[in-house]
Amino acid sequence: MTKIFSIRKPRRLSSPTGEKNNISDIKNLDRRSYQVFERLRDSLIDNHRNWFLIIEPDSEDYFLDKDELVAYQKAREKYPQGKFFFFRINETGVSGRI
Repeated sequence: MTKIFSIRKPRRLSSPTGEKNNISDIKNLDRRSYQVFERLRDSLIDNHRNWFLIIEPDSEDYFLDKDELVAYQKAREKYPQGKFFFFRINETGVSGRI
């Protein structure tokens, strides 16, 4: 038997200008996080290759671990309401973002 699910769109609670401000805020936080990553990458790449680096851009604090979830838990302990950017310690830093 095939199950059919209806896809519901979320309600829009903010105005279009609020969304633009939110997107620019995220881009600003992303840029600042990447600058911190660029500063740290060369010093960490030899001993921590392919580890996860989570950066809280407002304080520029970072959390490092082999396991992405452990690094995230460390970040959440210190900054329960923080916004974090995830990087992988390698040449590109590609890992993703939450």
